[in-house]
Amino acid sequence: MLYMILPVLLFFQITFAQKLYVVERERGSLAVIEDDRLIKEIKDLGNLNHAIVKTDGDFSYCISRNGYFSKIDNIKDTLIKKVKPGNSGIGFTFIKNYIAIAHYDPKKVSILTKDLDIKKVITTGSRNVGIKPYGNLLVFSLMDKDEIWVLDADKDFSVVHKVKDAGKMPFDALIDKNRYIVGFFKEKGVGILDLDNFVYKKAVFHTENKEQIVFKIPHFGMWGVVNDLALIPAVGEKRSYVVDIKSMKVIKHIDLPGLPVFISVSPLKNIAVVNFSGDKDHLLSVIDLKTLKVIKTFPAGKRVMHMRFSKDGKKLYVSSYFDNSLKIFDTKSWKLLKEITVPTPSGIFIVR
Repeated sequence: MLYMILPVLLFFQITFAQKLYVVERERGSLAVIEDDRLIKEIKDLGNLNHAIVKTDGDFSYCISRNGYFSKIDNIKDTLIKKVKPGNSGIGFTFIKNYIAIAHYDPKKVSILTKDLDIKKVITTGSRNVGIKPYGNLLVFSLMDKDEIWVLDADKDFSVVHKVKDAGKMPFDALIDKNRYIVGFFKEKGVGILDLDNFVYKKAVFHTENKEQIVFKIPHFGMWGVVNDLALIPAVGEKRSYVVDIKSMKVIKHIDLPGLPVFISVSPLKNIAVVNFSGDKDHLLSVIDLKTLKVIKTFPAGKRVMHMRFSKDGKKLYVSSYFDNSLKIFDTKSWKLLKEITVPTPSGIFIVR
C-alpha cells in the first residue's frame, strides 16, 4: 500500500511546489526558485532595473526597462519569445485576451496579443503610467499631459473618456473596486475616477490636526493594502500612515526605526513587513495589523530590496542585494530557514 501512496505524495509535491522568479538585476536574468531551491536561470531578458513579472496561466511575461517584453513558459522555465515594442517600458496589464503596455518611449500604449503580436498602438504624445484594467475598460495616465484616458477593449480600444487637468504629473495608480486612484509627482493628494460613471474628484490627505501629508513618490506598489486600509510609507519620515481608502482619511501613523520603502501584507492579513532605505536598509520590521504597531525589528540582510510572502503566509522571501542571496524566514519565529545564492537579487514574483 505504501508503494502506491509515495508516488501520489511525490506528484502533489511536484505539482504544487511553490515557484518563484527572482530578478537578477545586474545580469538581465530571472532566477527560478522551486521548492526553495535554485533550479535554473532564464537569461537574456534585457535591462531588469525595475522589471515587472506577471503570470497568466502557464505563462509569465516580463517587461524590461529598455523596452523588451518577454513571454516565458512556466512549465519549462524557458524564454519563448522576446519582442521590443518600445524603448522604455514602464508597466503592463492583462485585459481580455490582450496585454496592454505603457511606454515612456515612444509616447504610446501598445496592445499585444498573448503571443506578443501587435494588435494596436495608441499614440498619446506623453509618457504613460498607471495602466490598469477594469472589466472591459483600460485606464492609464498621461504623465506629461496631466490627463487620464479610458479605452474600451470591446470597441477596438477606442478612447471613451478623458479626464483633463487631472493633477500635476500623474505618476502611478491603483484600482480599488470601481475606483482608479492616481498619485501625482508634483501635487499633494490623489485623484479618484469612478469608472462606473466617470465622475472625477481629488483628495488631499490630512492628519487629525489638519496637517497635510506628503507621501513617497507615489509608487503604489510600495503601499501595503489590507481590506479598506492602506499602510503608506511617508516621505523623509520614520513612520507609515494608515489611510482609510474609502474616505481617503488618515486614521493614525505607525512609528518605524527607519525610512520605509516597501510595505508588504501577508495573505493571512495578520501582519505586514517593512523594509528601509539608508543606514537601516538591512532591517525588516513586522507590523501587527490588529494593533497597527511594530512587534519586531530584525536584521534580514545587506540592502533588502524586496519581500514576498509565500501563498500560505508561513514564509517570507527576502532579496538581499549585497549578500547576493534570497533569504527565507519563518513568519512565526522569524528564524532564517534557508539562504539561496542569487546574484544581485531584487524583485520577487510568485509564479505558482
